[in-house]
Amino acid sequence: MPKLTHFAINADDVDATRRFYARTFGWEFAPWGPPGFYRVEADDPAGPGVTAAVQARRDLTDRPTTGFECTIGVDDVDRTMRDAVAAGGRVLMDRTTIMGVGHLIWLADPSGNVVGAMTYDPNAE
Repeated sequence: MPKLTHFAINADDVDATRRFYARTFGWEFAPWGPPGFYRVEADDPAGPGVTAAVQARRDLTDRPTTGFECTIGVDDVDRTMRDAVAAGGRVLMDRTTIMGVGHLIWLADPSGNVVGAMTYDPNAE
């Protein structure tokens, strides 16, 4: 069964946003991946319970991405992409591989809400 596996908080001011979540919820952060991307430390008991990040805002659609950007873990991103399009969704980003993590796509539902789908694969290259 697909489940929520990751969310990212998009921020115009990454440092101020990190300070907000650190002070408000006690979250700790570590730089990871591209510049402006900070992982919420999952081992932190105050952490959100799923893998999470604060990242520099990006535009997956024709408007800036706001709110929490969620990723759902799926068995097969290619099948998920086909199913989403058949159900009236749109592909915002074709399958991309994040080395050592897995294969990711970004979709929009019929209402324009953005959702990621990832097949996790620690051997992904």
